[in-house]
Amino acid sequence: MSTPPPDHRSGFACFVGRPNAGKSTLTNALVGTKVAITSNRPQTTRHTVRGIVHRPEAQLVLVDTPGLHKPRTLLGQRLNDVVRATWAEVDVIGFCLPANEKVGPGDRFIAKELAQITRTPKVAIVTKTDLMAGDALAEQLIAVDQLGKESGFEWAEIVPVSAVEGRQVELLAELLVPLLPEGPPLYPEGDLTDEPELVMIAELIREAALEGVRDELPHSIAVVVEEMLPREDRPADRPLLDIHANLFIERPSQKGIVIGPKGKRLKEVGTTSRRQIEALLGTPVFLDLHVKVAKDWQRDPKQLRRLGF
Repeated sequence: MSTPPPDHRSGFACFVGRPNAGKSTLTNALVGTKVAITSNRPQTTRHTVRGIVHRPEAQLVLVDTPGLHKPRTLLGQRLNDVVRATWAEVDVIGFCLPANEKVGPGDRFIAKELAQITRTPKVAIVTKTDLMAGDALAEQLIAVDQLGKESGFEWAEIVPVSAVEGRQVELLAELLVPLLPEGPPLYPEGDLTDEPELVMIAELIREAALEGVRDELPHSIAVVVEEMLPREDRPADRPLLDIHANLFIERPSQKGIVIGPKGKRLKEVGTTSRRQIEALLGTPVFLDLHVKVAKDWQRDPKQLRRLGF
């Protein structure tokens, strides 16, 4: 590993914002590969996924937290606790606000919470600027500046970005780096995430499962990878990894939605996620998926524990 310069900086940044404010897409754009799961459905991120941005002068470790929201279930409360615990431990907080949505009560709720964390610099990131332009974007930037003042703090920076088009993503990284403490890299070069592989595999399956059923199934799908084993008796140049995973839903009526007519839907989920898992692991995979019912798991502490929350 090359020796870092004496003034090398390294530290943790986390992105906060209402569900679906573009946090995961931004994490992926900064890291340059897919580490956080992205979906147009709010509340898809349930784990603190860290993406690692390597630069010659700095290493920025991104912590992606679930969207903060007014909790309605036990799962919701636990997600909010995760968010607050994360904020207390990072070096800089990026607050994502979509360019195409007016600053609303949800944003004010988060800004008020942020105001209590006094020592950590806060950067306002206006996301999805590809959906807005000119005067409308300028108005949003003024509204975001105002939000900080109303909440009783100053933004360290206000940066408009489009993660989808890669616009100003590099600039954002450059503005975050000076806010990190000086120190050597925290992770080896080449690492992109410290999230255990099993969790990332489960997330990829879950994302594929949510893909076609946005409207019928909210976020009542949990995925647990039961085992991952190399297939025995395979020649060394043709390895195969067997992955067995269960998709848990809350009600028997949801089973048909996930499986689809004649199993077509589940087959698509398998094909899509298998491709992404193979890209992640760099090896051919045999994926065995089963759909099971875990009644009302989002409200049951025992089941939440079993499913890893």
